[in-house]
Amino acid sequence: MNGRERIFALLDGKPVDSLPVMPITMMFAADHIGKKYGQYATDYRMLVAGQIAIADAYDIDYVSCISDPAREATDCGAHVEIFDDQPPAIVETDALLADRTRLKELDMPDPSSGGRMLDRVQAAGLFKDQVGDRKLVEGWIEGPCAEAADLRGINTLMIDFFDHPDFVNDLFEFCLEMGLRFAKAQAKAGIDLIGVGDAAASLIGPEFYQQFVWPYEKRLVDGLHDMGLRVRLHICGNIRSILDWVGKLGCDIVDLDFMVPVHQARQAMGPEPILLGNIDPVRALRDGTPASIKEAIAQCHREAGSRYIVGAGCEVPRLTAPENLQALTDYARAHRPEDVVP
Repeated sequence: MNGRERIFALLDGKPVDSLPVMPITMMFAADHIGKKYGQYATDYRMLVAGQIAIADAYDIDYVSCISDPAREATDCGAHVEIFDDQPPAIVETDALLADRTRLKELDMPDPSSGGRMLDRVQAAGLFKDQVGDRKLVEGWIEGPCAEAADLRGINTLMIDFFDHPDFVNDLFEFCLEMGLRFAKAQAKAGIDLIGVGDAAASLIGPEFYQQFVWPYEKRLVDGLHDMGLRVRLHICGNIRSILDWVGKLGCDIVDLDFMVPVHQARQAMGPEPILLGNIDPVRALRDGTPASIKEAIAQCHREAGSRYIVGAGCEVPRLTAPENLQALTDYARAHRPEDVVP
């Protein structure tokens, strides 16, 4: 089976020849092809070249459009700093919606208008041209809470949950529509699955998550499914207090950060979602050995059961030894989903 076939077969509950492997590689991929990360994040041709090179070198089952969380915010007019060799970053002290009344005047960006959203759409199209059906092609959008934090400022947004709940709902409506439009453009370009990053949601307690964030994430997931896309959700951080609600979103894949015990996620979410991850990217992956990495992945596999994809808890760090990244694929190719050792 090739990578695309392997992932889709697991998603559909069909037999597969081995576990899929889907680590997030961004800065590692740029370094692999000798490009500064500023180039990788702003020129879709560099991103595509890096992802394909990494996927082929390490037998990874997919390629991804992910690069940084600032694409949508940039096209909205937010102050985003572009660096030579690190990811673009929102300037928190100059938030676009520091004055919340500006939301009523904010134009919805067009993903085809020539900005950074278009660059990602172009990456999706080039991926489809260059990998065909041998690797799964993943698009990426920001979730409603993460995007709201990018536009409003994360610290201010946290206060808004208490002081301006109606504004939060209006802002989330804007972010939801923008995310769906961006996803639709990537779907037309040829992606198979969409990743959703909603990192700021890990900072919300269960009460506010249930009240404010979950309804918009649920509408987003349902809207993406209506487009025919499979959905991979990644929330950076410790989400143990909201695992049961995340399990009710209906995501096809839940990509767990390393702070979340896999067995707790499986218990809270039930048997259906595919769990991905989730060894510590630094201490276990970068600083480990191939033997210790395989042991750590085996533990994740045991706790997740057969609905499992191999990966790290978040991005593969720079300076990870090639043999350490290879260990992820070596474990995956040596095991089928049902090869769970008690």
